[in-house]
Amino acid sequence: MDAKRAEGPRTIALVGPYLSGKTTLLENILFVTGAIHRKGTALQGNMTGDSSAEAKAHHMGVELNVASCEYLGDTYTFLDCPGSNEFSQEAANALIGADAAVVVCEAEVGKALALAPILRMLDEFDVPRYIFVNKIDRATGRVRDVLLALQQVSEKPLVLRQVPMRDGEDVTGYVDLASKRAYVYREEAESEIIELPDTMKERESQARYEMLEKLADFDDHLMEELLDDVDPPNDEVFDDLATDLREGHIVPVLLGSAEHEHGVRRLLKALRHETPPSSAAAENADVNGADAAAQVLKTYHTEHGGKLSLARVWAGSVKDGDALNGQRISGIFRMAGHGTEKMSSASAGDVVAFGRLDDVHTGDTLSSGKDAPDLRKPHVPQPVYSMALTASDRADEVKLSSAIGKLLEEDPSLLFEHDDDTNQWLLRGQGEMHLRIAAERLESKFALKVDLVKPQVPYKEAITKSVEQHARFKRQSGGHGQFGDIHVEIKPLPRGSGFEFTDSVVGGSVPKQYIPAVEAGVKEYLVKGPLGFPIVDVSVNLSDGQHHAVDSSEMAFKSAGRLAMHDGMPKCSPILLEPILHVDISVPSESTAKVNATISSRRGQILGFDAREGWSGWDVVSAQLPQSEVHDLIIELRSLSSGVGTYSWKYDHLQQLSGRLADQVIEAAAAD
Repeated sequence: MDAKRAEGPRTIALVGPYLSGKTTLLENILFVTGAIHRKGTALQGNMTGDSSAEAKAHHMGVELNVASCEYLGDTYTFLDCPGSNEFSQEAANALIGADAAVVVCEAEVGKALALAPILRMLDEFDVPRYIFVNKIDRATGRVRDVLLALQQVSEKPLVLRQVPMRDGEDVTGYVDLASKRAYVYREEAESEIIELPDTMKERESQARYEMLEKLADFDDHLMEELLDDVDPPNDEVFDDLATDLREGHIVPVLLGSAEHEHGVRRLLKALRHETPPSSAAAENADVNGADAAAQVLKTYHTEHGGKLSLARVWAGSVKDGDALNGQRISGIFRMAGHGTEKMSSASAGDVVAFGRLDDVHTGDTLSSGKDAPDLRKPHVPQPVYSMALTASDRADEVKLSSAIGKLLEEDPSLLFEHDDDTNQWLLRGQGEMHLRIAAERLESKFALKVDLVKPQVPYKEAITKSVEQHARFKRQSGGHGQFGDIHVEIKPLPRGSGFEFTDSVVGGSVPKQYIPAVEAGVKEYLVKGPLGFPIVDVSVNLSDGQHHAVDSSEMAFKSAGRLAMHDGMPKCSPILLEPILHVDISVPSESTAKVNATISSRRGQILGFDAREGWSGWDVVSAQLPQSEVHDLIIELRSLSSGVGTYSWKYDHLQQLSGRLADQVIEAAAAD
């Protein structure tokens, strides 16, 4: 194989679990390449990545950060993605524009499971990737055990590229299995080549052979060499590594400690020689020969620069002032954290921010032609956590809509919608921290302070008995009076039937023009029944009544309809109904028993479980759960599954709630 070194700008996504060290790795990459001259730290809150006020306050990534550098004449743009699953949409948005990814993880067996959703996302977008085992200086166990744990969550074979050298319990360097060279780490400096220690020769030989065996699965010539006990030349091994990475056959695994610059330069060399060129991703994007084409990876609303659309240019070149999708660009910028550097143009492969494209959104394809190619957009996950949102100051309600609109542009995984049943505005997202950050961002970016409270459950009520009810509305106050007299039959309907209104009036006792008014009065009452909740599954039949030639009116019969329901409904033995959701909970199989216990503790009914399709070692548990028990379900699921559990849901049916729980709900409603 001959894997020629790629040229041109390349974009690398940095992904990995929370606290794995992605942003520290980015900071050290920028430092060793000379892009920055002083390294920041997470504790001081002065790193290029995680530069937003919310990231600094919580010491965690909460949005996509971008930075570029040059290394040995090549340009690289790094997309630093948040590690928390609650912000996984940021990574999904970034991956549609990445040539390759570096998956950063810790050298701990117990934390390998957290990589499962990340590796699945990379599989979905078909992104070549490395695994960078970070914090190797703190490793207490064997690297082979870490590799085995990582392999259990990776569908693609992992190829260990390095083995650590130790001095007692301390990792002091590594042996590169492709070049067969030994390196000793130097603090904040390039590792030093040393002669391979005698104590490492047997381990190096065994590990190199295991690496070559995996590569031989995709190269018949290499397989023949191994069968003939021929040690292939290093150039051939490097070509195999590069080709197999680009074609998605393998996942190379490198070791290091980003904090101390250990392994950072070796990682950069691998990216330089082995990652595919930007033209490969452009071919996959299929830009249909457009003169200029780009795709938006992220939207930012900045305090002074207005709206910025971070985009990967797939084809052609774009100059400041050019029109994309019929809108003229107002500024082209290279981003570094929250800082920007103005540019006159951008070419294929570049990642830049376009200014003031007001009608463009994250995931959109931009083109200079009339017909923009429709590139694949990342999937937006269903919200799994909700809070009711109100402006702290009622005077701010006018600007709430505009601020929320900008917030949703920045983060498509947020949803803001009105619940007609509870009359609350709900902010929905991927977890408690996700919504907390959203609220903080509303205040810091848009000067809008909001309150988040637990949303109300849309309880309903129904009846179990039929009643015949007479009602008369009569009022005399000088001049024409008000008179409406009706007899109605109130009956329960099967669950899910809704509301039904009929009339069986004969002889004109209630004139036809007043019958709709009776129905309107009945509907008006149904909004809040005797228990304090909307009434469902009820039939009302208008059977008889009286009218007055002068005093009867639509208003009188509407009032009579409302009065008949007010007097009759308490006699119908009303019951409280709670909404039941169907949920499909996805967790590693080792957590399934805990999930079953959680469902039972939340008054749920387990319907069954099955293997999760395409996810080895995962289960999907199907169940029915009261909506009141689902509010914080995602928090418990992540707690019992190393942070990776999730669920999907849909409304299923209404079910009677009785006993003490029903009494508490009714008492709370009466107190409001």
